[in-house]
Amino acid sequence: MKPEKKIVLITGSNGRIGTAVMERLTRRFSDVVGFDRKAPSPPPPGCTHIPVDMTSDDSVREGLRILREHHGTHIAAVVHLAAYYDFLGKPSPKYDEVTVEGTGRLLRGLREGTGRMLRGQREGFAVEQFIFASTMLVHRPGEPGVFLTEDSPIGPTWAYPESKVRTEALIRAERGEIPAVILRFAGVYDDVCHAPPLAHQIQRIYERQLAGHLYSGETSHGQAFIHLDDAVDAIERAVERRAKLPPEVAILIGEPEALSYDELQHTFSRLIRDESWETHNVPGPIAKAGAWVQDHIPGQDPFIKPWMIDRANDHYALDITRAHTLL
Repeated sequence: MKPEKKIVLITGSNGRIGTAVMERLTRRFSDVVGFDRKAPSPPPPGCTHIPVDMTSDDSVREGLRILREHHGTHIAAVVHLAAYYDFLGKPSPKYDEVTVEGTGRLLRGLREGTGRMLRGQREGFAVEQFIFASTMLVHRPGEPGVFLTEDSPIGPTWAYPESKVRTEALIRAERGEIPAVILRFAGVYDDVCHAPPLAHQIQRIYERQLAGHLYSGETSHGQAFIHLDDAVDAIERAVERRAKLPPEVAILIGEPEALSYDELQHTFSRLIRDESWETHNVPGPIAKAGAWVQDHIPGQDPFIKPWMIDRANDHYALDITRAHTLL
C-alpha cells in the first residue's frame, strides 16, 4: 500500500508506545515525525525526530516551525503520548508542567495562525485529528461484575489520573475545530513485561518472597490490561477512521476480561512452576505500616509504597463496546 502524502506527528516518540506507533505508521504515511526531548540515534527507518521539550513555549514553537518548513502543514493526525508519570503517588508540579500545560502549548501551537496567510501560504496547520493518550484510571473504580463505560463517573484516585482528567478538560476547551479522540487505555504490557506492577508480581512469585503470599485488598478485585500491539492497533485504527469518528469522543481501550489479583497469582505460579499459589489477606493498616518500614530501610527501594495500599481494592473492568463499534 502506497503511503499517504500527509504528516503524522507523535509526541513522546522515544517511549515504548511512541516508538511502536512510529514504526507502525511509517507504512501508511509519508511523513512520520516525532517530538521528544532527545532524538534516538539512529531513528527508526522512515521516521524523523525533532527535539522538543513540552515544558517550554519556545521549544514547542520551534519544533512546530521546523515541522512546517520541512514537512508542510497538512497533518493527518497528532498522536499525543508525551506525559509525566511516576510511582510516588503524590502530586508533582511535573504533572501540570508536562501533561497539562504541555498539551495546551501543543494545541495552541497547532492552532496559532490558522486562517492567516504568510508569503502567500497558510501559516497555521490543517489538523484532521488530535489523539490524546489518557487512562481508564480517570474513572471511579468499580466493583466485580460491573463494567465501566466511557460515561461512568469520573473519579481519579491519585495524581497521575488526576492530571489526565485536567488534560481531557483542557482539550475539550481548547481544541477549537480540531477533532479530538481521547483513548483511555488500560495498563499496557508487552512480551517482555514492561509493566512494573505485573513484573514485580511475577518477581515475588518467582523468588518465593513472603510478600508474594500477602495482599492488602480483596483478591477478587483486578484491573484490565492491554498488550502493546493491541494498543498500537487501536491508535492505528483511530487514525485510519479519522474521517468517520465524531468530532469529540472518548474511547476505553483494554482487554474485555479483567483477571482478578488471585487469578493472576495462580496463573503466574502455574506458568513458572506448574503449582498453585496461596494468597492471604493482610489488613490495610498493617500492610501500610510494613510498606512504610521497607520504604525507609537504607539501601532498599521497594516497589510497593504505602500509598498503593489504599488502591489495592480498586477494580477496573471495561465495557469496550464503543471501541468495537468505532474502531
